Amino acid sequence: MNEDVTVIITCFNYGHYLAESVQSALSQAGGEPLVTVIDDGSTEQRTLVELDRLPIQVELIRQANGGPAAARNAGLRLLRTPYALILDADDRLEVDALQRLRAPLDRDPTLGFSYGLMRFFGAWEGILRMPPYDPYRLLYRHNIGSVALTRRELFEDIGGYDPAFDGYEDWELWVHALARGWRGERVEAVTLHYRRHAHTTTFRRARPHYRSKFRQLRQKHRVLYRRNGRRRLQAESDLGTAGRLAYRLWWGWRPLPARVELALQAAVWRPRRRSNSLRRRATR
Repeated sequence: MNEDVTVIITCFNYGHYLAESVQSALSQAGGEPLVTVIDDGSTEQRTLVELDRLPIQVELIRQANGGPAAARNAGLRLLRTPYALILDADDRLEVDALQRLRAPLDRDPTLGFSYGLMRFFGAWEGILRMPPYDPYRLLYRHNIGSVALTRRELFEDIGGYDPAFDGYEDWELWVHALARGWRGERVEAVTLHYRRHAHTTTFRRARPHYRSKFRQLRQKHRVLYRRNGRRRLQAESDLGTAGRLAYRLWWGWRPLPARVELALQAAVWRPRRRSNSLRRRATR
């Protein structure tokens, strides 16, 4: 039943994780989807070896390094199936992710995509509960993530990822889809295992860079962000008047410095160290 899905895995020097990511796609409940790996100009020796070891049924596309948006678009240009899912080479899918994600799309042909909850592993541990789809909230906060089962027609309609939104191309993709009339739905299940590295690119970026990209997002989709555009989305949101104002001011500006925000999140998600007595007991 997964033959109508292509999982596009983008890889740049992530060879030590690649096999795990590919296997998570090939081992999906319901059968193997098509899997395409985009090598975005990797130079690291371990990665080159792992790329040569890919299973025979996995399609491999090599290109010069162009960044995440260019790598994903390279996979989308070759898309032949009705559905696609984009996966980074250091992450992995839950075994029933495709079954869970396709259920709302099968039920409602007007939906453009579906996404689920995210489980951190690595430097952080725990489940991040992505909120139910809310187009008003999406204007001011990227609350969907990068992994969603998406109809090919949506990608064809909006033209894929915009490389101008370096680091925030996922957010722009979903706002662009909203501008074109597409909607999504969240499923109440973990579908993605997100590897949290000790230092994640998004949080290493300065807050001025975030604000610059947010201004760029509002400029590109200014019809949505104008008052009349926002009003059209209010009926689909569970936020009241005060809630919308608070949400718009806080997430639109994100006043906390990135390092402070990262420290607060790490306090919640970082794995707890066991006490010395527990460690001694475990080794007996």
